[in-house]
Amino acid sequence: MRQVAITGTRSTGHRSLDAYGDLFMTYLGPFADDAHFFIGGASGIDSMALLWLAGNTAAELTVVVPGTVDQQPADARQAIARARDRIKQVVELKATELGTPAYHARNRWMVDHASMTIGFPHAIEPSTGTWQTLDYTAEQRKPRLIVPV
Repeated sequence: MRQVAITGTRSTGHRSLDAYGDLFMTYLGPFADDAHFFIGGASGIDSMALLWLAGNTAAELTVVVPGTVDQQPADARQAIARARDRIKQVVELKATELGTPAYHARNRWMVDHASMTIGFPHAIEPSTGTWQTLDYTAEQRKPRLIVPV
């Protein structure tokens, strides 16, 4: 079974939900039959990919958060709750402070447990957690698929 980390922008308002559904079908769909996805429990791509995968595939799903689920934004908590019956595991890394280091640790945890990363960076945000995750994936000599949104 392939282990796939998903990373992506929180800035998703520039495309329609249907457009993201098409992107997920094209770039996540081919891996979904035999994959375990590790998804950060944040707003934006994380929540959208979680809901799409839960509703459209039989893939195994693990949600990873830097602190606890209760500390996540309301829309992310709602996505996790909606997909709960499809989530195999929720990993709470229990960071004491939810700053950049905690999010980078979460991203590294997902990459370390995955065999590849699929990233959906916002094209105009070159220095973000998404790119940090994709760069870390490359440093680990693991494949990465980059789908600019």
